[in-house]
Amino acid sequence: MVKNSLISVIPQEEKEENKGSVEFQVFNFTNKIRRLTSHLEFHKKDFLSQRGLRRILGKRQRLLAYLSKKSGIRYKKLISNLDIRELKTR
Repeated sequence: MVKNSLISVIPQEEKEENKGSVEFQVFNFTNKIRRLTSHLEFHKKDFLSQRGLRRILGKRQRLLAYLSKKSGIRYKKLISNLDIRELKTR
């Protein structure tokens, strides 16, 4: 049910053409993060899943940093569509 509601964020023609695009990868990582977060609410001592979650968060963070450097407009649009926070700037 959650998967179907999030898929509507990315237009249909983009999903089929650009499965390697940064937006699609961030979208998939966001889905995995949300699933792992709900899993960890019930299984608090599942440390391997916590490690996997941290790895996925790092990958998504690197992709978002890349996208913000390349195209700020696409970055802002993606963040607003997926309802995630902006990156911290140093």
